[in-house]
Amino acid sequence: MANEALGTEREGAVVTVTIDIPPHNIVGADLIVGLLGLLPELEGDDSVSVVVFRSADPDFFLMHGDVEALLASAPADEPVTEPNIAAVLFERLHNAPFLTIGVVDGYARGGGCEFLSALDLRIGTARAVIGQPEVAMGILPGAGGTVRMARALGRAKALELILSGRDVSADEMLAMGWLQQLVPTSGLDATLSAYVKQFASLDRRSVRAVKLVIDAAINEDAAALTLETMEMNAAMVAGAHVQPMQRFLAAGGQTRDVEIGSIDALLDVMRQTD
Repeated sequence: MANEALGTEREGAVVTVTIDIPPHNIVGADLIVGLLGLLPELEGDDSVSVVVFRSADPDFFLMHGDVEALLASAPADEPVTEPNIAAVLFERLHNAPFLTIGVVDGYARGGGCEFLSALDLRIGTARAVIGQPEVAMGILPGAGGTVRMARALGRAKALELILSGRDVSADEMLAMGWLQQLVPTSGLDATLSAYVKQFASLDRRSVRAVKLVIDAAINEDAAALTLETMEMNAAMVAGAHVQPMQRFLAAGGQTRDVEIGSIDALLDVMRQTD
């Protein structure tokens, strides 16, 4: 599964992908080729439920798009009828049937920020910095960043961040909901392990279903409620609910004594794998 740009390690249903594109993790051909090779393997393996993306670079998750390559490229003379390859691949990650988690311990501007924005969840350290400086270069975030920032942050905040091109600190990312958790650099590995553990035993069908319904709701799809019912029915037809519900009841679920207090113990019981 590994390639030169994207190394992989697997533990159970969790695959960790480490981005390693010396000398400074540019978003360019190496990343695109790496994703083109990796994504079909991840998508085709039903036993993969979570994919974590990290960086081998001590300072940059992904620096930004390859400016030299952009300067050397010729714009299309024909009308544009479809997204560019980077936008397509990042959207493919966004729609993947598994949960994607980005780990940010450094800078991620431009295409690096766009890559992370396409993932489902993000955790970061105080060293995390993101930004979209493309407008100052005479272009705009073109790998999905303009669209995703608007959806995630709303019109005014997206305009302010993209048009200013300024750096965004970890604290601000957390406050605006772009980061889901802020963790210390010194304890990053242990915290990441604990964070991922809550998702590691999820059935891939559940991950795919919840992502489909949430995206339909965000896009104000009138059929979102019907889709929700369809996916719930499909899960029950598959019998995905039987063993977790049985374990829930056996552990005292649906009793006052057990359900007054934290749900964590019951969640652990339901997440057990046979």
